[in-house]
Amino acid sequence: MFADTHCHLDFEQYENDRELVIKRAIEEKVQFIINPGIDLDSSRKALEISSRFERVYPLCGIHPHNASKTDEMEFAECMKLIKSNRVAGIGETGLDFYYQHSDMISQVSLFKKHLQFAKKNNMPLVVHQRSADKQIVEIFEDAGYPSRVVFHCFDGSKEMFEWVMKKGFYISFTGILTFKNAIELRGIAEKVNLDKVFFETDSPYLAPHPLRGRRNEPRFVRFIVEEFARIRKMPVDEVATITTNNAKRFFGIS
Repeated sequence: MFADTHCHLDFEQYENDRELVIKRAIEEKVQFIINPGIDLDSSRKALEISSRFERVYPLCGIHPHNASKTDEMEFAECMKLIKSNRVAGIGETGLDFYYQHSDMISQVSLFKKHLQFAKKNNMPLVVHQRSADKQIVEIFEDAGYPSRVVFHCFDGSKEMFEWVMKKGFYISFTGILTFKNAIELRGIAEKVNLDKVFFETDSPYLAPHPLRGRRNEPRFVRFIVEEFARIRKMPVDEVATITTNNAKRFFGIS
């Protein structure tokens, strides 16, 4: 059985066939799907979708791209969603200094709020990180952190990987692992502790090889698992079982 630990089913790309996409995933042995929010409306929609599809679990959070247009009230309303027992964690949140759709100060401030909220409520935290290794490390070292943290869509440096593993955090691989130019990432896949890994599609983006250019779907997570198994010289079923159980423990899914 597989698990897609990061997929944006609430996005408009699925408006016309969302139910079919979920059905296809189940038929392809995807046991569950994690749907993070990227703002208040997205988090609400993720929760609404999960109420109709038992294999889908929502997260509530505000993406760093939306940090500069998020006020205290919107953040508070978003965090109130954890009152639902369907919500499996906080995210996605973090820092993105590559695109900088929001200014750095707003991103850092909002990320710290998510971090403290997850810590206070003992909830898993899903972190988006791009071109902000130094700042992420400083924030975690200064502010403390919850017991469960995953760096989603991991494509960080060797140094960042070593720090993540030292802290006991998790990393999640996307279809980037299947790309021909992902040499450094495959090196990380060779070394990562098997009990700290799971996989995600980040749908509708990052469709794995040989499906690049298509809209991504949760059922395509198997291509990422298969590539990881090839790298580690392990049976696909064994990798799928270990990593799906990792994700269950992380998100508290029975």
